[in-house]
Amino acid sequence: MPELISIHPGEIQGVNGMDKGETFQVSRTVEEAAAVAYDGLVLPGGVANPDKLRMDPSAVAFVRAFMDAGKPVAAICHGPWLLVEAGVLRDRVVTSYPSLRTDIRNAGGAWVDREVHVDHGLVTSRNPGDLPAFCSKLLEEIGEGSHPDVTPAV
Repeated sequence: MPELISIHPGEIQGVNGMDKGETFQVSRTVEEAAAVAYDGLVLPGGVANPDKLRMDPSAVAFVRAFMDAGKPVAAICHGPWLLVEAGVLRDRVVTSYPSLRTDIRNAGGAWVDREVHVDHGLVTSRNPGDLPAFCSKLLEEIGEGSHPDVTPAV
C-alpha cells in the first residue's frame, strides 16, 4: 500500500504546474519511516519540493538508505536533486529535467535525454509528459525487487 511520507505531518499542498492543486494527507514523517519497511521509493518532481527536501538531512538519509539497500527508486523531473544530495549518483546513468544535467554530472553521474532510463533499479524520467513510461518502468522494478549487485554509495 503506498504511503505519502513528508518532512512535516498533517497535509501537504500539491501543485499542478505552477498552480496550487489538491492537498494530501501525510501517512507519516520521514523521521517515523524506515526504508526497510518499503519495497520502493518515488521522488516527485517540481522545483520547490525536491529543493526543500534536499535541505532536510532526514529526507536525504532516507533516500540514501533505499539506494544503499539496492531497492527500487524512481525520480522524475527535479526529483534527482535528492539523489545528487544523497551522493548516490557516482557511475550511474540517469535522466531528469534538463537543467539538472550539470548537477548530475558534477555528482559523478552520466545524464541522458530519454523518456525513461533504468539503471539497476533506479528509474528516472524528464517531466510529467513521461509519466506513462515512468510508471510502467517503476512497476517493473518494484516487481523485480532489490538490486543488491549495485555497490552502495560511500
